[in-house]
Amino acid sequence: MRYTPAALALSLALALSSSVLYSAAPMVLEPRAAALQSEGKSALAAGNIDAAIDAFEAALTVQPGSVLLTLDLAEATRRQGLQGKALHYYRKALVSDPQNLDAIAGEGTALVEKGAVEKARRNLTRLQGLCGKDCSQVQSLSAAIAKGPSPRVLTAEAVKPSPTVSEN
Repeated sequence: MRYTPAALALSLALALSSSVLYSAAPMVLEPRAAALQSEGKSALAAGNIDAAIDAFEAALTVQPGSVLLTLDLAEATRRQGLQGKALHYYRKALVSDPQNLDAIAGEGTALVEKGAVEKARRNLTRLQGLCGKDCSQVQSLSAAIAKGPSPRVLTAEAVKPSPTVSEN
């Protein structure tokens, strides 16, 4: 009984020091992958989404499994209007890093654009639990939810006229 407070303090100190020592170092990109990433980001900023996707995919071949590059690729495909593909990349990043705030927020934004607002609200709740209500990811996802889903565009090919039969 006398040693309980000392044992608790010692176990807390050991738990904190071990978590600091064994935490994963931030992923540093290889120089070639970093060059391709910056090329992709500049192409994305210029509005050339296809070139950005090509650069991010090339960077992923140089450094496969990079969460940073996967998130960049997800953002580019989301901006291209391919929300389903973007969701795939965001979820792939979340498998590698389940606590990644950018991946959770990006997935929520893609869900809103796809029309799954309720699922996006779950992502918002998860984000608020991880980083509070003041982080930038929570604010951007809240703004996307407030904006609502993108309007669906109906193309001429989507509307097929019904055939009418007439006698000659």
